Formats: sequence, structure tokens, C-alpha cells
Amino acid sequence: MRWVLFTIVYIFLVVYGFQAIKTLTKNKWIHIAFIGLALLVVGNFVFEFAIATNEKVLTQPKSEAFGFLLAFMSFSLVIAPILFSEDIVRFFAGVYHKFSPSKKNFHVPSRRKFISQIALGIAAIPFSSLLYGMFKGKYDFRVLTYKLYFDDLPQAFDGYKITQISDIHSGSFDDREKIEYAVNLVNEQKSNAIFFTGDMVNNKASEMLPWKDVFSKLKAADGKFSVLGNHDYGDYVDWGNEETKRRNLEQLKDIQKDMGFDLLLNESRFIEKNGERIALLGVENWGRGPFKKAGDLKKAAQHIEKEDFKILLSHDPSHWEDVVISDDYKYHLTLSGHTHGMQFGIEIPGWVKWSPIKWRYKYWAGIYKEMGQYINVNRGFGYLGYPGRVGIWPEITVIVLKKGKALT
Repeated sequence: MRWVLFTIVYIFLVVYGFQAIKTLTKNKWIHIAFIGLALLVVGNFVFEFAIATNEKVLTQPKSEAFGFLLAFMSFSLVIAPILFSEDIVRFFAGVYHKFSPSKKNFHVPSRRKFISQIALGIAAIPFSSLLYGMFKGKYDFRVLTYKLYFDDLPQAFDGYKITQISDIHSGSFDDREKIEYAVNLVNEQKSNAIFFTGDMVNNKASEMLPWKDVFSKLKAADGKFSVLGNHDYGDYVDWGNEETKRRNLEQLKDIQKDMGFDLLLNESRFIEKNGERIALLGVENWGRGPFKKAGDLKKAAQHIEKEDFKILLSHDPSHWEDVVISDDYKYHLTLSGHTHGMQFGIEIPGWVKWSPIKWRYKYWAGIYKEMGQYINVNRGFGYLGYPGRVGIWPEITVIVLKKGKALT
């Protein structure tokens, strides 16, 4: 039934897209090219998702097929309502002419060329943006730097610099040079510690093997720390049996260890400096709704004192909203990811910050403060599903901890 509905919608959109092209030009080769492109895009999509493999894993070819389909459909999706509205006007104009004293026959006026020109001009914006996101935007890494002030930050950690990356999704990568550039960009920040907040792979530990040597080059004086995200558990793959799935997770843990990451599984560590310390806690994934709830904040904090300055790594920001900020302990800074900022939106610093993901997650990108506690939701290092980014670029977060009150 889903394929039937998809076919009906797709044909509807293609017909209106073709009508706009046909109104604008009588060149038959352009008409043939449009129809050919429509068939090629949908044919590739059907092949990858319904014929090529029965496995539900989202592969690179599947992602690319989905990306091209999304771009093409966005083109027609803009055109269709504009021309459909024009069709309604044309229909009622024909009815009016039918009953007009001076007219004898029902006649629907021809499409107006300038309406099609407007529709095509507007449709070109999302179409070109989505293609740009696939070829350029997905590796347009941005370093975002914040200074956060805390009255109770230990003096020895005034100016302490941390770098956060999240949602690597190594199974989606297709350009080694770009990934090496991004890893070097992380190292150039010369942070005291590096924190990774989950989703190293899409589904399988083996996805990380080709990139293991690259991410092993990440360096920080006080270490590299990580937690698991919902995709790291392999929950979206049919493994056949639980033992195979368990071995996959153990392999991923071993890979993280081999790369020099200290993986925190509902655990804590202390970072010490000049006789003072801050507490670092990491929980397993805890997500709202259908997402895995393996995170145990109480267990992670069992060796932590209430007065300790605390940094928490928790993949899903809904954990912060639902559990962390209302906990008896004060978690000064939580680092999360998960949302990717939906890989699509509009951000103009100081002016606009919007993405459709805000309708699902209250805290979806950047720094937020509630009840005297901060969270940073990283927009993600990699990408998943749509193989690109538009307006919400891949992020490397640098946070400088400062003692005192922020200047207003």
C-alpha cells in the first residue's frame, strides 16, 4: 500500500512539474530529458530500496538514491500547489464562460507562462540547495566556540577548553580527504579534552574500520572520552540472533578503546589539575519514546559528590529535559547530540535559528540554560538518511569554561 501511495503522489508531482516545463518551452528534447530524469530518479530509488537488497541497513547507495529523489520531488512539490491553484482558477473561469451570455461553449483558459516561470524559479531554490547539500554541504565543517561562566568552577579550570564532536555516522562517509581535514581541524583547537557524544556508526561496528586510523589521530592532553548513541547498539538491524548483535556491540567498544577513547558506560571519571578536580560522567543512551533507555544517571554518579563540578555526556537531549535538570545533583554542563539539527534549516546568528526538528525537540542545536544548568546540543559531525546538509552544517564545538559571572 505504501508503494501504491508513493506512486500516485510521485506521478501527480511529475505531471505538474512537466506541465510547468511544457508551458515554458516547446523544445521536445527538454520535455524528454525531464521525463527521463523523473524515471531515472524513481527507478534508482525503487531498485535500491525494493530490489537490490532485502537488508534494512541504510547503505551509501540507498542514501544517495533517497537524496536525489528528495531533491527532485522538492522541485515538483513547489510547482504542484502553484499550478494546481492556477488550475482551480482556470476551471472556474471556464465555468463562468460557459454560463456567460456571450459564450456558448465550456472553455478552460490556457496556462499563463509567467505563472510557470514563477513556479520554476521558486522550485529551483530547494532543488539546488538539496543538491548543494549533497555535494558540498555535508562536509562544510564549522567550528563553533562558546565561553560559559560558572561561579563554582574550580579556579584551576578557569579557561579550560573542551572540544565536543557527536554523531560521526561513519557508515555514511565517502570522502577520506574531507574526514582527515575535519579531524585535523579538531586537533587544531588544542583543547584540554575531547568529548564524543554517541552514534559512531549507523548500524554495524564494521562501518568504523576504514576510519579507525583517521580518528585515532585525535589528540588531547587530558584524554578523549565517549558515550554510546542509539545507533551504536545495532537496534536497527536484523541480526538473526542476540549473540551476533552482542558481539557487534563488543566490537564497537573495542574499536573505541583501540582509537584511544575512554568509553563511559554509566560511569564517571575525574579530571584533576593543581589539586582541584571536575567530575566527568557518561551515560548510555537514554531517549524519549521508542529510543533505548539504557542510561542510568544514578549509577553514573555513585562515586560523585554533590558539590563536585560536573560535566555529563548524554547522547539524547531529551534525557537532559526529562531527567537531568530535575535531578538532586546539579549537572553544570551536559553535552548531547542526536538531533543533527535535522541536517536542514536556516541559521543566521543573532537573527534566525530554525529547523523542522524544533517541532520534535525543544533543545535541538546549540547552548541552552535551564535551572542554572547548561546543555550544548551538537549539530553532528556526520549525516544520516539524506546524504547532505543544508543550512545546518557539520559542527565541531569548542567550549571554554570560565570562573565567574558572564558579562551582560
